[in-house]
Amino acid sequence: MEGIKITKEVDARGSFCPGPLMEMIRLIRSAQVGDVVAVISADEGTKKDLPAWIKKAKHELIAEEPVEGGATRFICKKLH
Repeated sequence: MEGIKITKEVDARGSFCPGPLMEMIRLIRSAQVGDVVAVISADEGTKKDLPAWIKKAKHELIAEEPVEGGATRFICKKLH
């Protein structure tokens, strides 16, 4: 992702649902409006749960990108 500066990132590959979601919530709460945060997860449930929560919380899911080992990086911008 060129041009996007991630403010904070948590590698939650060793964590299973709801761990990665809780990490994203913690990151969003500690971030400033406009910050871009990311969580890396290998948990299959996270692929559905994290984007759904981001939409429900009215933030912006910038990208879901593959990471080594079959994990996914979820990149989110805090909007409010």
